[in-house]
This record gives sequence, structure tokens and C-alpha cells, in this order.
Amino acid sequence: MNYKESLEYIDSVSWKGSRPGLERITELLALLGNPEREVKCVHVGGTNGKGSFCAMLTSVLIAAGYSVGTFTSPYIETFCERIQFNGENIPEDELAEITTYIRPFADGMDDIPTWFEMITAIGFEYFKRKKVDVVVLEVGMGGRLDATNVITEPLLSVVTGISLDHTEYLGSTIEAIAGEKAGIIKSGCPVLFGGENTVAERVIKTAAGEKGCKFYSTDHSALTVKKCNLRGSVLTYKTHENIRLSLLGLYQPMNAANVIEAVEILRAGGLEISEEALYEGLLAARWKGRFEMMCADPLVFFDGGHNIEGASAAIETVKRYFEGRTINILSGVMADKQYEEMVAIMAPVARRAFTVAPDNHRSLDAEEYANVFRSMGIPAESFGSYEDAVAAAMKASWLERVPLLVLGSLYAYGSFKIALLDHLNKSGRAGENPILSEEK
Repeated sequence: MNYKESLEYIDSVSWKGSRPGLERITELLALLGNPEREVKCVHVGGTNGKGSFCAMLTSVLIAAGYSVGTFTSPYIETFCERIQFNGENIPEDELAEITTYIRPFADGMDDIPTWFEMITAIGFEYFKRKKVDVVVLEVGMGGRLDATNVITEPLLSVVTGISLDHTEYLGSTIEAIAGEKAGIIKSGCPVLFGGENTVAERVIKTAAGEKGCKFYSTDHSALTVKKCNLRGSVLTYKTHENIRLSLLGLYQPMNAANVIEAVEILRAGGLEISEEALYEGLLAARWKGRFEMMCADPLVFFDGGHNIEGASAAIETVKRYFEGRTINILSGVMADKQYEEMVAIMAPVARRAFTVAPDNHRSLDAEEYANVFRSMGIPAESFGSYEDAVAAAMKASWLERVPLLVLGSLYAYGSFKIALLDHLNKSGRAGENPILSEEK
């Protein structure tokens, strides 16, 4: 199979659906010779902050001289972003070759793997072939029954934080969701909890104790944010002073504190990570879709805050960066999210809203979404495409000289970026906005 054929095979109807359980992925990996047993992993779960944590830790480990595999989801622009080696996407021809290799094993199973299980198997096989030193492995959803949970001896299990999300699968309470995410904890392996919810921390700590694990938690009182603006952040955590981040967002210093705590644990476990590598890696870390500046005139930011906690973090950043000012918001969300509560969070800073439905079968209707904004006193327009929504939002933001925040599903990133580039080219202002032309 070539790359296109491989994607068509992975995305074929027979692979779709979420069917929690480890039986299929366990069988498939056994047929492949258990490639997951040949790599060392840092396993990362949690509701929000997983992606930023993985990006920062990957960057630090690379700076320390390790070869690093990174497995994340969902992808932002290209499918190959899910599986990376030393910060670079898996090449299309290698993904196609590995998919071709795995296909006969998968097709021969009585209970064929799901879409995510197939991707997970491809990732482990790729990392085995690259002989990586460490894999930074992000949980897809939940933890206990997630396909990534086939690893048995992680270097470290991390739960970045816990809030209500995916309640139809994980449970309707913090305790229930924390219990599912605690499922990644393995006997005798260290555990880090990076969140602030005391109920969730109690569940994770109890689970760690039951499995004889050393339990660590990030000391948020030891975090001092000295600067946080459009040029990034400067922070101090414990004895680590004046650490600089290029990633924007008021929440990124907290993610960095979690990474620093993880580095200390990994050092104790035998990894050699110098202070220079820590500082260099955190400064060099990049991550798409997290309060990412997409355009300079007008100021445009994209943030994939797709649930209440994520939206709250993005809006707190707006309040910090643009104190006392209102902004325009372009947003599209999934219908299964708590979108009314999310709009209530956005309302205090929203000047006007532009709504659109992301290209996903779970998307909320754009006009229905606009009506929620209107019910809270925010002028809102709905659009049938990202092209139309971006054109209207950009024109209004440019004329009114106000920032534009694109907030909601990460599934929207690719469509939004294409529409934004097209709008800037048509308006003749692409050259005035160099940010989009550079890979940050």
C-alpha cells in the first residue's frame, strides 16, 4: 500500500468506533512480537494539558541527548503528527510500509482492531524500529481501557489533571473519571499527579498506594509566574529559577511545572537530564493549537479549549493579556460538550461571536450555537463554512482593531488555518502577517 491507501485502510468503516478494552490491541501486538516491550515509556493521561506536557517533555529529552518517540492524539493538521521521532512526523512512506506489514495480522483476527488500536500498534512498531530511548506516550481517552495501556513497566505514569469530559465513557463524577485515569498506574512504577483537584488527587494517590508506587504531586504553591505576555512566560518552580517558555497561555507555566517535576523523578530513575537541557528544552518546545498566535494584524489566536476547563484556561489568558478589553470569538464545538457552560465562560470577554460547525459528525449546528451566545447578550452570526466565518470575523476584527480568538475543537485547526491563509492572500495582507508562513 502507498500512503493514501494506508490512510484509507486505517480509516475504513470496519475500523471505526470506540470499543474500550485491551483484548484486541493485546492480541495484535502479540502477533507483531510485542514491540511495546522493547521501548521505555512515560505514560501521560489526564483531561487537559496532556499534549503540552508531552511536547515540553519531548523537547527536554531531545535536548538531553535522548532519541525520543512521541505518540499523541488527535492530530492537528496531518495524520503523521500522531507518531513522531525526535520531534519529526513519521514519514509517509514509513507509515505506509508499517501499515502494510501489520494489515495481514489485523485482518486475520476474529475481532478486528479499532481505528485507534491500529494507530497505536503502528506507533509501537515504528518506535521499536527506530530503537528510541524513550517514548512519551499520550493516552487517547480515559486510561484503564485505552489502547496505550498495554505497557507494563512505564518509567513514569503521569496524570496531568482531571475534570469532567467524555462522561458517556468515563463516568459523570470526578471520582469515576479519576478512577479510569488511575488505570494507567502499574505496580512499583512512580506516579505523578499534576492537577489541583483534591478529590482527583486522593483517588490517584490511593491507587498508587495500592500498587506499591511512589506518589508525587506538583506543588503549585512553589510556582511563581514572573512574566506572562505575548512573548511567552518567565517562571520559577522550586529551585529552578527564571525558566523561559515560548508557548503562550496562562496555563503553560503550570504545564511546565509538571514537566519539571517529571524530570526530577526521571533523574532519580536514572535518566541524565542536565539543568541546561531542562531550560533549553522548555524554551524550544512548540505545540500547535494551544493559544497559538496565527496572525499579527489583526491579532488572531487559536486555542483548542474544547471543554469547560480548557475554555476557562483560554479565557483567563485573554483577561491577562488584554486586561479590560473585549475580543471577538470564532468558535465551533462538538454537540456532546457542555457548550452552554462554555459560552457563559466566554461571555464576559466576548465583543461578538462567529459560529461554525467543525467538519465532524459530532459537531453542534452553527445556528444553534449562535443562539446560545445571543441568549447571553452576545451578538452572534452563524456560518456554513470556515471560509465565510473567517472572512467575516477577520474583517470585523481588523476594522474594530480587536483581537480574535478561535476557540473550540482541535478538529477545526486545519480548516481554520486553510481558510485564514486563503483570506489573507485574497485581501493582499498575507505578506503583512509573517507568523503563518513560519512553522513555530
